[in-house]
Amino acid sequence: MTDPQSAIHNPLLAEWTGAFGLPPFDAIGPDTFRLAFDHALAAHRAEIDAIAANKAQPSFANTIEALERSGRALDRVSNVFFVLAGADTGDAIEAIERDVSPLLARHSNALYLDRVLYARIGDLYQRRDALGLSPEQARVLDRYHTRFVRAGAALDKPAQDRLAAINERLASLGTQFGQNVLADEKSYALLLEERDLAGLPDFARAAAAAAAQERGQSGKYAITLARSSCEGFLQFSARRDLREKVFQAWIKRGENGGTTDNRAVIAEMVGLRAERAKLLGYKTFADYRLDDQMAKTPQAARKLLDEVWTRARSKAVIDRDALQKLIADEGGNFALAPWDWRYYAEKLRKAKYDLDEAEIKPYFQLDKMVEAAFETARRLFGLSFTPAAVPLYHPDARAWEVKDAEGRHVGLFIGDYFARASKHSGAWMTSLRDQEKLIGDIHPIILNVCNFSKPAVGEKALLSFDDARTLFHEFGHGLHGLLSNVTYPLLAGTSVSSDFVELPSQLYEHWLEVPAILQKYALHARTGAPMPKPLLDRLLAARNFNQAFSIVEFTASALVDLDIHSTSDTAALDVSAFERKSLDAVHMPAEIVMRHRLPHFQHLFSGGGYAAAYYSYMWSEVLDADAFEAFAETGNAFDPATAQRLREFIYSAGNLRDPIEAYTAFRGRLPAVDALLKKRGLTDAVPA
Repeated sequence: MTDPQSAIHNPLLAEWTGAFGLPPFDAIGPDTFRLAFDHALAAHRAEIDAIAANKAQPSFANTIEALERSGRALDRVSNVFFVLAGADTGDAIEAIERDVSPLLARHSNALYLDRVLYARIGDLYQRRDALGLSPEQARVLDRYHTRFVRAGAALDKPAQDRLAAINERLASLGTQFGQNVLADEKSYALLLEERDLAGLPDFARAAAAAAAQERGQSGKYAITLARSSCEGFLQFSARRDLREKVFQAWIKRGENGGTTDNRAVIAEMVGLRAERAKLLGYKTFADYRLDDQMAKTPQAARKLLDEVWTRARSKAVIDRDALQKLIADEGGNFALAPWDWRYYAEKLRKAKYDLDEAEIKPYFQLDKMVEAAFETARRLFGLSFTPAAVPLYHPDARAWEVKDAEGRHVGLFIGDYFARASKHSGAWMTSLRDQEKLIGDIHPIILNVCNFSKPAVGEKALLSFDDARTLFHEFGHGLHGLLSNVTYPLLAGTSVSSDFVELPSQLYEHWLEVPAILQKYALHARTGAPMPKPLLDRLLAARNFNQAFSIVEFTASALVDLDIHSTSDTAALDVSAFERKSLDAVHMPAEIVMRHRLPHFQHLFSGGGYAAAYYSYMWSEVLDADAFEAFAETGNAFDPATAQRLREFIYSAGNLRDPIEAYTAFRGRLPAVDALLKKRGLTDAVPA
């Protein structure tokens, strides 16, 4: 039992009276979380029990709305905790995460396997047409019924007990997986001397010096396993031996033996997921997962991936031969290896388009790209962003108040952009509070977390063009949360299927390449001068350069994901051998490696949000390429009428509609793959 008096004084459970309803981060420490979780879990359990025990006939108000109103304390505690666990963790937070992950899974089991509660929801679902529900209420009821069925609420007791055990174990394994990857990333830094920096431009040297300084190695240079650090080094370093060292460390995360090796974790997770799917009546986990997505079947997802793969692989082979010729022309007598591709691709791009990343990067200042993302939101949706001086969880994090065109408060946006040892790798959007109207006009608090290289003191943070695209991508997710305009929390913001959730983010990337945006915000870090038009023209002309490499990287990862989650033979699974066999089957070019190899594939195994669903990025890209065509057809990238439809049916609509219905409402039809092939420069690529 939790101590009621202690709970009252716990800053996580007390009313948050700070600006914008932010939690009191300065009063929150690791020691506050366990008590808060225990109290919040018990409170939510009591609320659920009361709903299930209600003797009155089930109604939407006493069952569905009651569920939507419940668990508020648990939501608040969980949101704060997992922001810190992802963006500013440490030994104490990681220990708590290992403890609470199975507790939260157990709690979720108790909710979704509650047979009495499911009976109430099932009764309502059977009578849904006679209940006089609004369209939004009908959608909420449908999603609750689907959730309970897919969780196993209709199964017999032995099957439910096994499902509960599986879910708890998967939660623990997912936490272990993510912490193992972080441990490998934190433990690695390649320390260099000045003589080791051949080929690195000034901005890359400055970032490496700052990384070494952060690790207490003043006067040296450090290359870390943050993607912006690692990829930049692979792109510019003339030291082939050092490129190989960095590359091998990068791709071996989670596969180094010892306590942080993830292969046994993956094998167990894949086996448990397959068992869970069979208990629920599905042949494989992939069949289970995709049944409630836009794609519906693994075969449909695979069809799209195969169509793109054959074209991209064919083009990548041509590109590989061009890079090999470049090596030969320079007098090299070695075969192109994966740690060479980025280096020679950069050389080839420079020769073909007269583009030099060292010339481009000073025009992509982090602060200016943030402003560019904000300006795009203003021109599309009438939003404004004003810096907010509020206490946050880390000095690197910044906040802005968001208002609409009439000056009304929309929400709070927090950007946390720099890599650090306490932050998990990657980039993501999350929230401290989601929008809703059920218990009042609740405004969202949305975060973007990235891992860009932090500059030396006094220097401006610079991004690569790909980094800038990542910033726009995550901000698109952020807008999906900020613009949410629904009543019920279940439907708010990004609570949509995983192969639809990437549409708002990937679509937003297009506006980075709109000349009006680049002309205004691509300003040189030292001179403040805008990017010269000839350079801008060359940059945009080269946008599809090396695209086949990127597509092969991604699609290989998506294909292996579908393969491993479509197997029914999971006994004694050799993860590394499975990965090799899966790639061999599609004739993966030896010079390219999966964007995320299985031992560090956090999308799949650190929580599993994209397990059997990494294809979603490509599926959503079909949508986003077609959606931007809607603007192109008007001749105005900010066409007001198109932007209004986009806001109404995509960015603000949450999960009010089935994704097919939502997209059709915006576009008037469903898309074909043609716009994607055009966007990626694959229309002329002949399938191999």
